[in-house]
Amino acid sequence: MPFDRRFILSVNWSLVALTAMLFGVGVLNLYSASGFRMGDELSMQPFYNRQLIWGLAGLGCMLAMVVFDYKYLAAIAWPLVISTSVLLVLVLVMGKTVGGAKRWLPIGGFAFQPSEVAKIALLLLAAKILSKRSERLGWLDLAGILAVSLPVALLIIVEPDLGTGLNVLLLVAGLILYRGLTGPVFKTLAIAGPILIPCGWFFLKPYQKGRILTLFDPQRDPLGAGYHIIQSQIAIGSGQMWGKGFLEGTQSQLRYLPEKHTDFAVAVFAEEWGFMGGIALLTLFCLFLLQFYVTAKNAKDRFGSYLAAGVFFYFFWQILINMGMVLGIMPVVGIPLPFISYGGSATIVNFTLVGIVVNVSMRRYLFKKG
Repeated sequence: MPFDRRFILSVNWSLVALTAMLFGVGVLNLYSASGFRMGDELSMQPFYNRQLIWGLAGLGCMLAMVVFDYKYLAAIAWPLVISTSVLLVLVLVMGKTVGGAKRWLPIGGFAFQPSEVAKIALLLLAAKILSKRSERLGWLDLAGILAVSLPVALLIIVEPDLGTGLNVLLLVAGLILYRGLTGPVFKTLAIAGPILIPCGWFFLKPYQKGRILTLFDPQRDPLGAGYHIIQSQIAIGSGQMWGKGFLEGTQSQLRYLPEKHTDFAVAVFAEEWGFMGGIALLTLFCLFLLQFYVTAKNAKDRFGSYLAAGVFFYFFWQILINMGMVLGIMPVVGIPLPFISYGGSATIVNFTLVGIVVNVSMRRYLFKKG
């Protein structure tokens, strides 16, 4: 199709700008999280340098997502889910073990995390399946979607990576609710859900059970399972209203705060920029999420609408769970904060998903509603 200047005019520039701002804040925060004090000297680790490289790669993926009609993504949904499932099996067989978990496939000098790609794969497939349904979902429709998504999620969970597996399931669940369920299905799930969910306790590993118990009483194991939450709360509280200032956070710079560049990166931010800085960051995320809602609402075909809605749920649940566990009101499940936490595969996926939504917004005038 010839280039049309309306594509440029239709770009959701607010989404692009908010993405750039969040990534910039993340790199700046990682620069601080990369530092640790030894006496009067501040030594730096290369986390922020690597994040910049991953960000450039992610930007390339985001740009690649806008050069073609997003409808073609529906054609690769099944091949991508199948190939990703194969990679997840390979991870369990020959993956790189870090911290007792097999989550990465070594490729050259890099470590690739197939579970991140699984998020995109299931998003595309769920959007494709749901876009063909004009009515609310019945039992057969629901069973069909779960038959595809549950095996992929279970492959991720047994790595073990409960956080990513949970994120995948919540993404699909969000799309199912966005499409809507028939009355009998919704009522049955609303009654059965609160009864069946506690049964998951018996399938958790001991350390996962410990994290849940620690949520209600961090002091039961202050040097073990409760250490992360305790130090995070100390860091956030010590920031008070305006924070201690850039590179002046004692909990992070003196290495009391664990996982300060990944899962608990926002605790570093809160210690240095305080309550007002935290509110500013939360506002940025709310405006960021709003752009996905607007795109989903204005999309002129079902597939585009479900793509944008799926990306909304993907980011929404990560933001909610990460901030919840950093504040100590949710269990520590290893879900990073988008664009703020360090992570190569996650950064590329984040940019790619933003690119898909930008694609939907660019082409919204080419379709009739339906």
